[in-house]
Amino acid sequence: MKTQTKSLLIILLISFGLISCSPIFSSLYGIKKIKPLEEKTIVRFAEKYNIPSTESFMLDTTYFTYLFSLDTNGCNEEIKNHSQPLQTLYYDNTGSLKSFQVNSYAGGFPNLDWKSDELMSTFPPKQQAPVDSIVQLKRLLKYLNPLQTEESIKPDKYDYIVVVFWNRFMGRQSKRLIRVVQENSQLAKGKKVRLVYANTDNLFAYEEE
Repeated sequence: MKTQTKSLLIILLISFGLISCSPIFSSLYGIKKIKPLEEKTIVRFAEKYNIPSTESFMLDTTYFTYLFSLDTNGCNEEIKNHSQPLQTLYYDNTGSLKSFQVNSYAGGFPNLDWKSDELMSTFPPKQQAPVDSIVQLKRLLKYLNPLQTEESIKPDKYDYIVVVFWNRFMGRQSKRLIRVVQENSQLAKGKKVRLVYANTDNLFAYEEE
């Protein structure tokens, strides 16, 4: 399973440009080498990226086991989208995905453009990546391991749960995404929103082994 998963990940990373023949290409995007991180290091980067400690989580390495166990003949594109390094998933209080932002759809150089076509001018944002149902909120919450908080995530207490996938190896692209999501959340007037941040460094490092 891991060999198959790793091969597909390499294809995904090549398609996004994370693996390139030219180190200069990666450096222009601010991409760093993928490596495992201790929890204290993730916490330090979370603070640096303005992530509240109560909302800091780590995506479990078994997440890909679930994702790639799905019928790849029927949902290749969906699996590809949900396995990207940078994502923002907007779930309503029923646990359904309502808006989906993914790095491979963002475009832009030398920085990913999360605001193209005024996508972030409303809350939730306008449609970017196609919305699907293969990773509903209830499923995703099973793979979120808290780093500095004991507060559980209870979807029925909020109008929206927003889950942001971020990591150290994407450098400033992670930082920029977090800032854009936080700015966009200010448009949610009259709605109760919880932003949750899921670090994916160890998820990708595990598959690199």
